[in-house]
Amino acid sequence: MKGPDALHRLSIDCPPLVGLVLAGGKSMRMGSDKGLIDWHGKPQRYYVADLLATYCDQVYISCRNDQMADIAAAGYVPLEDSRDISGQYGAILSAMDAHVNSGLIVLACDIPLVDDRTIAVLVQQRDATLLATAYKSPDSGLPEPLIAIWEPRAKAMLTKRANEGISCPRKALMLSAPDVCLIDALAPETIMNVNTPEAARQARDLIKVHGHGR
Repeated sequence: MKGPDALHRLSIDCPPLVGLVLAGGKSMRMGSDKGLIDWHGKPQRYYVADLLATYCDQVYISCRNDQMADIAAAGYVPLEDSRDISGQYGAILSAMDAHVNSGLIVLACDIPLVDDRTIAVLVQQRDATLLATAYKSPDSGLPEPLIAIWEPRAKAMLTKRANEGISCPRKALMLSAPDVCLIDALAPETIMNVNTPEAARQARDLIKVHGHGR
């Protein structure tokens, strides 16, 4: 953890934060919309948005056009991709286009055991002098770009990589390794991706045992 002096300095110098929930995927492996799964008493896309709201000036839910009306009706702010880049990469750049001077907390809706403490640690460990601060995968040691803070200047890097044919957020971070702060999760299961029915059953069991949630 950073010391009190460093945290105080970062609180003064850091750009403000905007939240981005990634909920526009088609969930082919899961067989149902992951953003609508109820892990903690509400659809996950709204649970995650509420988690981020504590730390952000504005929270968006990145989505497809056919999802926008439902999200708005639920009282949240939908954000459709403004780029010709599909998937998570395009969603991140679209949010950066809307808030060029803000840091971006990105959180996918397929991380069901994420909790407030996980987000708090990410914000506390944030190094705004780098391109991004991301959790490190406990399995591979690689950056987890979909539970991360992307700084404003990361937009230029992502645009450059996109022009080079790269559209994978993790690969973009790996290629920028010296300029990325990687942190360890206090509990590895809180950053675990769940993309299949079998993994979902395992996640349900973990939630029952550990009571992860807000």
